[in-house]
Amino acid sequence: MKRILSVILSAVMAVLLISGCQNDAGRASQSNRAGQQTEAGGSVVVVMDPSSEPEAGFDPAYGWGAGEHVHEPLIQSTLTVTNTDLTIGYDLATAYSASEDGLTWTVEIRDDVKFTDGEPLTAEDVAFTYNTVKESSSVNDFTMLDYAEAASDTTVLFHMTRPFSIWPYTMAIVGIVPEHAYNSADYGSNPIGSGRYILKQWDRGQQVILEANPDYYGEEPKMKQVTILFMEEDAAFLAAQAGEADLVYTSATYSDQSIDGYSLASYASVDNRGFNLPAAEETTDEEGRTAGNDLTSDVLVRRAINIGIDRQEMIDNVLNGYGTPAYSICDGLPWYNEASEVEYDPEGAAALLDEAGWIMNDDGVREKDGVKAELNLLYASGDSVRQALAADFANQLGELGISCTIEGVGWDTAYDRALSEPLIWGWGAHTPMELYNIYHTIEGTDSARYSPYSNPSVDEYMDQALACSDLEESYGLWQKAQWDGTTGVTQEGDIPWVWLVNIDHLYWVRDGLQVAEQKIHPHGHGWSVVNNVDQWSWS
Repeated sequence: MKRILSVILSAVMAVLLISGCQNDAGRASQSNRAGQQTEAGGSVVVVMDPSSEPEAGFDPAYGWGAGEHVHEPLIQSTLTVTNTDLTIGYDLATAYSASEDGLTWTVEIRDDVKFTDGEPLTAEDVAFTYNTVKESSSVNDFTMLDYAEAASDTTVLFHMTRPFSIWPYTMAIVGIVPEHAYNSADYGSNPIGSGRYILKQWDRGQQVILEANPDYYGEEPKMKQVTILFMEEDAAFLAAQAGEADLVYTSATYSDQSIDGYSLASYASVDNRGFNLPAAEETTDEEGRTAGNDLTSDVLVRRAINIGIDRQEMIDNVLNGYGTPAYSICDGLPWYNEASEVEYDPEGAAALLDEAGWIMNDDGVREKDGVKAELNLLYASGDSVRQALAADFANQLGELGISCTIEGVGWDTAYDRALSEPLIWGWGAHTPMELYNIYHTIEGTDSARYSPYSNPSVDEYMDQALACSDLEESYGLWQKAQWDGTTGVTQEGDIPWVWLVNIDHLYWVRDGLQVAEQKIHPHGHGWSVVNNVDQWSWS
């Protein structure tokens, strides 16, 4: 009954919210909702999850465009962009280069760009932005940057603390702010930028309205107005049913439904789910904190788990078919190593467990030296998809003779507990740094960041990749970090993580709305879909 009441209340709120905001500032009119064009050009209404609303506003220094869920900032310009194939293209930049030692990046920028207050955008603004985000960013790591300086109106120099070959990927997410008009206290609510759109209205907790920047230096946006509504999943579905939006996020839970006038669009992602497998033996420190796991510390056990999981079964039964098997943290990206891929092989998995000395008992649970093969699997409380994947994973491990329980935990304790218990994580970004963050040994320690694991050869390849003077050449080094023919993090190597699925991002799309080609989505089901909303159109 509570569930039904919740859905009804959500629906009422959704209808009231949408119908109550038909004001002069421009929530979509009835004709817009029907997918028609206005005299001023196209408009579109998009529904996102409430977590997509930027808490600190539209300030790049506090996470807008960056952080865990990376996307193009729309309101601000960036120096570079990621192309559909995840190579690097230009926005403000016209050229860039790195010094031979990798410690200085020189970037040339356009001379025809103005902020929406009419002031020109120069290299001084670029340097100011990067020096500001270095000092203020609460979500991104800028320790590789020493400082930025303007060498001229159109030339900016980035002085690095260490070589960082993938700097162009960082330049693709940092929106440029105006030095003359930046105030950290209120910029997030009243941003001045030079991007494709202007923030027209922000009603916190409800909606954001963007309007095309009439002075934009690039191709004129086809969509003149973009309204973003923030709704919980149930209310979002009801809003689509009521025809109150044009593109609405959804999940596999609703994928067997149909809505008149809409089709279900599925966009590929590298938004993966996988378990860390603590690769060190269990230890307890003086403060009673546990790290490592005596079962998963055996590489044969980890390899058995990796090939003993039927990923397609998970996609079919948990994701209703909307996903792809995951074998790494970067499937399909330019730095992905295809050696990560494995075939489902339960017989081979059983043989590896036998070889490791874990023998099947009559009760269906393996045992070694009087110890049962048991794991407690953690998932984030409140995440139904992760819970379902954890349950499926537990069932499949049970068939291999590893008895599992599952437990929902909050993120306040999950990070610590994952040092000794497998936790289902979500990753996936448009940068090779994601590999570094989960596999590279933390300086001054003997372990990677999120789970006990360390391999000096893997570290060395990633260090070489960052120090490489050529971005595309660095891709090969990232691939070798995954597997070089002898060692790495794949099946024949250390396999400290087991990757399960890449989750397709699903949206209800109104008939007649032409959504431009999407590049593979990163982790996070939100702003990425509107990266190219300026290119959308109505037919």
